[in-house]
Parts: sequence; structure tokens; C-alpha cells
Amino acid sequence: MSTASAAAPRTGSVLADLLPSSRTKDIALVVGGAALTGLAAQIAVPIPGSPVPVTGQTFAALLVGAGLGAGRGFLSLALYALVGMAGMPWFADATSGAGGASFGYVLGMLLASTVVGALARRGADRSVLRTAGTMVLGSAIIYAVGVPYLAASTGMSLTAAVAAGLTPFLLGDALKAALAMGLLPSAWKLVGRKG
Repeated sequence: MSTASAAAPRTGSVLADLLPSSRTKDIALVVGGAALTGLAAQIAVPIPGSPVPVTGQTFAALLVGAGLGAGRGFLSLALYALVGMAGMPWFADATSGAGGASFGYVLGMLLASTVVGALARRGADRSVLRTAGTMVLGSAIIYAVGVPYLAASTGMSLTAAVAAGLTPFLLGDALKAALAMGLLPSAWKLVGRKG
């Protein structure tokens, strides 16, 4: 048997699956994914005219999904959302609660992490182009939930919500996608398991 075929990952694996399997590992990964997202949310840059800042939280949510898979990614972002709703100040700008204008983006991240995780199980994080498509889709899901929520919670028109809650973030999202395009396929190459 050749080394190349021995190093190939089993079908449906994500990076977290390369660690020894245990319930303790899964719990640690879920809690770690929520904590990473909470920490990344504290990297926040206000956007003039928008109640939504540019943060690292969307990038973390998509990486959590890709690295942990759909199930653990969903649980991580659900934990992040629930603990933040319960009062932990780890949403953007050290806020908490479900009533803020940007809470729709948190809900969108929950869905996006799940979808990105499902795609990663199908190998969508192993090449630069597939990773780019996966990150674009994940970002689109976040906006599909976040922008209408922003409009509804602030009384903005949908056009105004797009102008305040989507358009100013496109360049940052492109940079986050480019970073993911370098990180995820490189991680697979590093462990010698590119499929």
C-alpha cells in the first residue's frame, strides 16, 4: 500500500476528525468554537452610519463550521448565541442579549456554520477555489438572515439595511475569504491528508 493512499482521509472527514474520537473532545471543541467566536467578536471596528461593526466573529463562525463539521459547528454557534443571550458580553463590542440590531447576524452565523460544516465534510475546504466558494456561500447566508433582521429591528427599509448592513462589509468579507482560502487547504496539506 502506498503512503499516499494510506494518508487519504476517510470520506466525510473534517479537520477536527483527525483528533482521537471521544465525547470529551467533542465537548471541548464545541466550547472552544463558541469561545473563539466570542473572542473574535471583540475585534470590532465601527462603520460610520451603520449600527453593525466589522468584526472577526463571522470569520470565526465560518472557520468553526469548516473545522468542526456541521453538527459540532451548529452546537458551537448555538452555545455562543445562547450564552450571549443569557448575558455573557461576548457579542460584538462586548454586548449581550437578543434585542440588538446585529443579533440577526448571530442567527445567520448559526445557520452558516452548519452549512459550511456540511460542505467541508464533502471536501469543500481542501482547495483554494472550493474554499472560496464555501466562504462566499457562508457569508451570503449570514447576510440573508442578518440584513432583514437589521431592517426589522431598526425600522429601516430593506434598501437602507442593505446599504448599512451589507455593502460596507463586502471588502472585509473578501479579505476574510482570502485568509480562509490560505488557512484551510494549507491545514489539510500540513497534516498530509489532502483528498
